[in-house]
Amino acid sequence: MKQKSVISLLVVLIALAAAVATLTGILSTEGPGPYQHESIRGETVTIYGRGVYQHMSAEVAPQGIAQDYVTLLLGIPLLLLALLWARSGSLKGRLLLAGILGYFLVTYLFYLLMGMYNALFLVYVFLLGTTFFSFLLTLFSLDRKQLPSAFLASTPNRLTGGFLIFVTVSIALLWLGIVVPPLLEGTVVPVQVEHYTTLVVQGLDLGLLLPSGFVTGMLFIRKRTWGYLFAPVYFVFLSLLMTALTAKVVAIALLDYNVIPVIFIIPTFNLLTVLSSVFLFRNIREVAQV
Repeated sequence: MKQKSVISLLVVLIALAAAVATLTGILSTEGPGPYQHESIRGETVTIYGRGVYQHMSAEVAPQGIAQDYVTLLLGIPLLLLALLWARSGSLKGRLLLAGILGYFLVTYLFYLLMGMYNALFLVYVFLLGTTFFSFLLTLFSLDRKQLPSAFLASTPNRLTGGFLIFVTVSIALLWLGIVVPPLLEGTVVPVQVEHYTTLVVQGLDLGLLLPSGFVTGMLFIRKRTWGYLFAPVYFVFLSLLMTALTAKVVAIALLDYNVIPVIFIIPTFNLLTVLSSVFLFRNIREVAQV
C-alpha cells in the first residue's frame, strides 16, 4: 500500500483523537441543566444544558451522544482492524479503510460546523484534517484501472447500484419534506433550525453526500471504473452513518420525541445497507496491488 507509514500514523492519531472526543461527549456532565432560550428568530428552544454539548438543543445533544457511542464502540475498533487488514496488502482492507475514514470525515465535518463552539473545537479541526488526508491517500493507493477485474462476473451491479440510488433519493425526499413546506407556507425557516444558523446536515446531504451516492450508483450500474472504486467505499461509509442515525433516532425516541416516520425508515435502510455491503465485498476477489 502506497504511503503505508503515513496512512498508519494518521489512522492511529485519528483513533486517539476520536476516543478523546467521544469519551468527552459521553462522560461530561457539567452545566446548569435544561433551560429555555429565545432564538434570534423569536422561537423558544429548550437547551440541553449539560456537558460539552450543553449549548446544543435538548433534541440534538442526545443525538450527538448517541453517535459518540457508535463511533467509540464500533467506528474506532473497525478503523484499527481495517488498517491492519489494509497493511497486509488486502484490496478489501483498503476499500474498507477508505469507507470507514469517509465516515469519520463526514462525522467530524458535521461536528465542526453544527456543534456549538466548545472545548473540543481544536479536536474536531484535527480530526477533520487528518481524516481528509488519510481518506485521500487511501483512495490514491488503489489502482483504479485494476478494480473492475477484482469484481466477480456475477456481481449484481444493477441491484446494488439501484438500491444505492433508491436510498439517496429517499433521504433527499425526507429532507426536502422538512425544507420545502415552510417555503410554500411563507414561514421560510423550518422548526428544526431551532437556534442554529442553518440546517447543516440537510444542506450537506442535499448538496454533496446524496448526489455523490446517486452518481456512484449510476456509475456502478453502468460498470464504469469509478463506480467500482466508489461503490464499496460508499456502502461502508453509509453503513456506519446509518448505524449512527439509527442510534440517534432511538435516543430521541426514548426522550418521547416524535420519530415517525424515520423510526421505520432509517433502521430498515441501515439493515439493508449493511447487508448490501457484506454482499458486495463477498463479490470482490483479492488482486495484486502496489
